[in-house]
Formats: sequence, structure tokens, C-alpha cells
Amino acid sequence: MERIKALFKSFRYRKRVLAVVDAFIVAVAGLVANFPLPLFAERIGRPDLFMIFVVSVFCCFSCLMIAGAYNKLWRYISRKDYLTCVIGVVLGMGICSVLILVISGDFFWEFYLLHTAFAAFGVVMFRYLFKDAFITLVETGHMQAEVKRTMIVGAGDAAMILLREISHSKHNKDNRDASSTIYPVCLIDDDRTKMGKFFYNVVVAGGTSEIPAIAKAENVQQIVFAIPSCPAADRQVILDLCSQTGLPIKVLPFVGSLLDTSKLGDGSTNFMGQIRDIKVEDLLGREAIKFDNVGVLNFIRGKVCMISGGGGSIGSELVRQIAKYSPKQIIIVDIYENNAYEIQQELVMEYGDSLNLVTLIASVRDYFRMSQIFKTYKPDIVFHAAAHKHVPLMENNPMEAIKNNVIGTFNMATLALQYNVGKFVMISTDKAVNPTNVMGASKRCCEMIVQYMSQQQNVKTEFVTTRFGNVLGSNGSVIPLFKRQIEQGKPVTVTHPDIIRYFMTIPEAVSLVLEAASFAKGGEIFVLDMGRPVKILTLAENLIRMYGKIPYKDVPIKFTGLRPGEKIKEELLMNEEGLEKTENKLIFVGRQIEIEPTFINQLWDLRNAANGNKDDVAIAALHKIVPTFTTPEAFNKKAGIEGKN
Repeated sequence: MERIKALFKSFRYRKRVLAVVDAFIVAVAGLVANFPLPLFAERIGRPDLFMIFVVSVFCCFSCLMIAGAYNKLWRYISRKDYLTCVIGVVLGMGICSVLILVISGDFFWEFYLLHTAFAAFGVVMFRYLFKDAFITLVETGHMQAEVKRTMIVGAGDAAMILLREISHSKHNKDNRDASSTIYPVCLIDDDRTKMGKFFYNVVVAGGTSEIPAIAKAENVQQIVFAIPSCPAADRQVILDLCSQTGLPIKVLPFVGSLLDTSKLGDGSTNFMGQIRDIKVEDLLGREAIKFDNVGVLNFIRGKVCMISGGGGSIGSELVRQIAKYSPKQIIIVDIYENNAYEIQQELVMEYGDSLNLVTLIASVRDYFRMSQIFKTYKPDIVFHAAAHKHVPLMENNPMEAIKNNVIGTFNMATLALQYNVGKFVMISTDKAVNPTNVMGASKRCCEMIVQYMSQQQNVKTEFVTTRFGNVLGSNGSVIPLFKRQIEQGKPVTVTHPDIIRYFMTIPEAVSLVLEAASFAKGGEIFVLDMGRPVKILTLAENLIRMYGKIPYKDVPIKFTGLRPGEKIKEELLMNEEGLEKTENKLIFVGRQIEIEPTFINQLWDLRNAANGNKDDVAIAALHKIVPTFTTPEAFNKKAGIEGKN
């Protein structure tokens, strides 16, 4: 059975089989055409009939071959190829009639008409009926292994390595599991010189614009994106087209990341194990941001690093990345013991005793507890990531945002100044720019505290702020919420069809913090160029498609209306700030804004109101400190979009 399948998969053998079948069909068509002849003319005698059979078979085969009827694999025969077969038979029979006329002097036009019709019908019907039967035959073994008919996007080096590995695994019993889910049925590439060509018996069926149509025509069950070096903008367009099919999408990693991977017995690179599911960050529409690891290494190595909020999504990633740069000691400070414990155990398992790690449960609100920690461990660098960040919750609990964000930051910055910390780095957000909610206003106030501290005389501590947009996968991010809703079969909830946000990955956000901090001199607000903003509705639709479902049909999308304090779009710079370039072309620094001396008195009033749990007084004080603090209705109206569905 295996030998029979191998023969059928050989293109040369298939061509011979098809030619023999076509010859048989042409001959049988002649016999069939001769029976009804008495109704129109005299029946042709055996000698003439035999001669016609021989000549017609030869002529039809030659014309079919010239027309390209044997250049297609059976599974890829289309309407155009059926027409090619008809043309080949008609031309062949026409030439046959001329040759018979020259040889015998007779012209049996009634016979030739019937013979041509029956032969063309037989050749076309054989291909039509045998197409499905052939696919079933050659795929029987594959279907038993529960493979999926796979479209491979890209016909370059990466795709060729992948196809070679799939081919290798089919003939290697020890490695068959590696390709158990992939059965390539077509390639997609925009290179016109590759169109219609076969690579490892897989045809280049069309360009990227034809992905949805080809996927439907070929009954594709999954798509593998095999263009690792594709520019980000093109990558997003192609992945959007792939997601329109509603099929599962997998991607190959960048070629550079495969150079040190394990090898198979024949020396080929093990691609199969590295094909991964598409991630939301693949659809961001920009390249992953690269950072200066050497500068960060010199900045972190041998230093005592404290991370407040070290158990959170940003804080824990800070801890992970800092651990790679040989710090003298890492101090995790967090009020939530479960998160602190998780990152502690992760690092203990990875580094063991080689990493000097201290995990402390404490609140940045508690000045005296934090003072004790500063005095005991004497940190060289403080990364202040502890904060309440959830906008609607903080609108309903404004005192908690002020106490934790504002007072907590003031405590940490004051202690950094008091204990001569080398560098203090605060994590801020784009919601601090022209804030429309208490959370954003509190973070803008935190930025002002950091800048105020940097303006003091004889300051040994360098105070730095890093500002960026939404972080994919962080606590409170829309992505985990969307995933839970899709997996539980519930409608995906989007607040407004026009809402847009800037996005970055957690590793990118943390790398920004580390690199910006490494060359900061004090008083700067660093801003990352995060490319184009992303429409949340588009993000939700693409995520639904990534699950192999159809938006609005399989998974409803429900618009719930803007939440308290929510903007239609976020900003990264205030009007009075300008951008200056830094050593990294994707990191910019905002011009320093002078903080008035009266700021400290206003801050004191805000603290007293918050400690007294006087909501109205505290919010009024926050408006006074942050004059750009406005209502979301006023901001959205100014932006030209009403906050209504």
C-alpha cells in the first residue's frame, strides 16, 4: 500500500497514468460514436475505424500535452484546466480528421463530430470524478493521523525548510509525530515567477490577496505563516487576510532565532517544534523594539535594585529582566503576597542560590515601613511600579488612587532622596496626559512629584519617568478579558466602536524602562514611539478569528458604552511638552516642565483630604494640581467623537 501511494505521489508516474487513461477514453469514445452513425450516415468499417483510433489517440495526446493538460496535479485541476482539456481534444480530433483525409481520402464529419463530443466529455468527467477519489487515496494515511489540510503562506527559504522537514518526517518513522498536524495542500506567494510552480509537490496557488478564496476552494483547515522576515506593516496586512478565513493561524519564528536550534539526524533544522500559535502582538503592525543590552548591563550589574509592585505584570517582568544582568541584589516589594510569592518561586527555580533575592510584603503607603526597608537594604536603583491602574475602579474609589499612587510615590521619592539612591525610575502611563479620570490625574501628579524632586538643590538622586501606553497581557488588559469571553462562549464586550489605544508588549515596556533609565540624567519623561494606535474593535475581531471563529456570527460583539472616566483615544504628550531624540531612535524625551514651588503646599492639601476620605475636597485639590484634568465628555467632544454607541 505504501509503495502504491509513493507511486501515485510521483508526478511523472501520474502523468503516464493520466495519458494512458486519456488514450483509453478517446478510443472508447470512438466506439461509442460509431453506434448511432446509421441514423445519419454509414457506419465506418473496422479497418478505417482502427486507423482513426490510432491517429486520434496520438493527436489528442499530443495536443493535450501541448495545451498543458498534464502540468497540473489532479487535486489542483480548475475550470480553466477543464477548458484546456476540451481545447486539446478538439484540436487533436481536428488534426486527426485532416490526417485521415490525406491518408484515405475519406472525411467522416458526422463521426468526427460525435467522437470529439464523447472524447471531450470523457476526458473532462474523468478528471472531475477522479479528483476527489485521488485526494482520498493519497490522504488516507494522513487522515488517520488527524492531520489538517494546511496552507503555507510564503514560498521562500523558511517555507522550503519546513516542507523539507515535513517530507523527511514522512519517511522517518522515529520523527513522524513532528508533522502529525500538517498536511500542506498549497503555498501562497506574491512572487509572480513562482505562480503555478511546485515545491515538494505543493503548488504555489496564488498571491496573498487570494488567501480567503484559495482557503475555501482547497478546504484548508489551518494556515502557517512562513515569512519570518516579513516587514511589520506587510505582516499585519497578510495576517488580517488570514484571519478573515476564520481558520487557526500558526507562525514560524524569526529565522535568526533558529540558528542555534537542535538538528535532526540529517542535519535539517527542527522547525516543526517551533511553529507556534499566532499571538495578538503579531498584529500590532510594527517591528518588535530592540534595545541596548550592553548599556543596560553596565547600568544594572553589581547594583542593589528595588522594585516596588514587583509582583505585578510590569514589576515582575522588571524583576525577570534585571535578574539577567547580574545585579548585586534584587528586592521585591509588594503588598499582594500571592503575586510576590509567584515571582519569587520562579526566580528561585531558575537561578537558585546564584541570585541574591529578597521578597518583602509591604505597602508604599506606609512611610515608616518603607523607610525601614531603605535603611536596611540601601538600594542603588529604585523602580517604582506599584500603583492602582484600573480606571473605572479608581473612579469609584478615588481616595485609594490618591493614597496609593500619589502618597505612595511621594513616600518612595522622598526616601530615595533621603537615602541617596542613585536613580529613581517611576513607571507612568499615557493616561496621565490630559487626564479624564482620577487614575490618570493621580499618575500625572506622580510625574510632577518626580520632576519636583529632580529640581531640588544638591540632589544626588537622578529622578526619571517612563511613559507608555497599554500593555498586552497585563493585569487589567482587554486581551485576557476578551480571551475569557471567547473561551466561555460569551459575547465580547467593547466599550465603543471607535475607541483606539496604543499597545506594546510587557517585555518591550520593561526594556524601555531599563534602557531609558540607563542613559537618563534626571528630570526626564521618556516616551516610546509605539507606532500606530490600534482600534480595540479590530483587535477583538482579529482575536475572535484567531480562535477559528467568525466575528458577529459565532461570537457576538456587544458595545457597552464608555466606562467612567474613559477616553475615546489616548495621548502620549501634553501640549507643553516637545519631543527630543535619544540614543534609541524609538525612545524620545519630553521637554522638562518647571514645577512651581507652590506645588508642595497643594500636594499637602491633597494628602490631608485623602487621609480624611473627603472625596469632593480631594478631587477638587487634584484638579488644582493638574490643570489639564478634565471630564471625558469634554475631551471626547473636543476630539470630535461623542461617547455614545
